[in-house]
Amino acid sequence: MSDITIQKVAKTEDRSLSIFKEIEELMRKIRERAFGISMARDQRWANPLEDWLAAERELCWPAAELVERDKDFVLSIALPGFEPGNVVVTATPRELIVHAKVETAAESKKEERIVWSDFRTNDVYRRIEFASDIDVDKVSATLKNGLLKVVAAKLEKTEKPAKIVQVT
Repeated sequence: MSDITIQKVAKTEDRSLSIFKEIEELMRKIRERAFGISMARDQRWANPLEDWLAAERELCWPAAELVERDKDFVLSIALPGFEPGNVVVTATPRELIVHAKVETAAESKKEERIVWSDFRTNDVYRRIEFASDIDVDKVSATLKNGLLKVVAAKLEKTEKPAKIVQVT
């Protein structure tokens, strides 16, 4: 059994969880940063998609891969340094939102100060939207060696046979 929390939202329209407000605020920050990157470059070399992806990487997006199989999707996300208890996956019929956060207490020592650091934030998000519905009750997640794997089963279509009505 996984220690990863999976929040299941049955309806796409249900945006009552706080994660949806958090992701909207993050998307606003990404838009602003992407615009800033774009404005700083010579417009002859404009590349909006590249600017957007650069802003995502800069602000919060860990590396990820989405694989579609016949019956499910498999999302892999690099989360080195996180434990299963630090990760929350929110599943709606059309999207997955992964939020991983580690609380760290900064140790301050008189004899040292940070001159520079390449360490990224310990509060990351990743949002994936699907082209077809998933079954939120059949979403599972595991975290091993810094790699999160989320398996989301596709919603099985229950096609009803066409009703034939005879007119006499």
